[in-house]
Amino acid sequence: INAEYMGLENVSENSVIWKEEIFGPVLAIRTFKTEDEALRVANDTKYGLAGSVMSSDSERCKRVAASLRVGVAWINCSQPAFVTAPWGGTKQSGFGRELGRWGLEEYLNIKQITQCAPSHSWGKYVK
Repeated sequence: INAEYMGLENVSENSVIWKEEIFGPVLAIRTFKTEDEALRVANDTKYGLAGSVMSSDSERCKRVAASLRVGVAWINCSQPAFVTAPWGGTKQSGFGRELGRWGLEEYLNIKQITQCAPSHSWGKYVK
């Protein structure tokens, strides 16, 4: 696939393009000095559908991916979706999951049934 996108560099963290959930072939790019700064800026949004972490340091990738407040985190890739894996966002990007067993659970109505042992004492509740 030959995909073309528009890359916007040095985007201010206060700009609409950085704060809003933009769909389409748009890439907002910012630099950062520390991992903490990158996580602060990445998580400072009301949205949380997905995020990618790109690095040759696999431990850093795992740490950052786990710290992103998103429903889907990719490491050294972007956009793969597998029908057996959960898909969905956090915050205002959605609640719940599609795909895999998690998606099927959205259509279920779970009921709890508890049976107490005959020797169970109800104490003050039953006279």
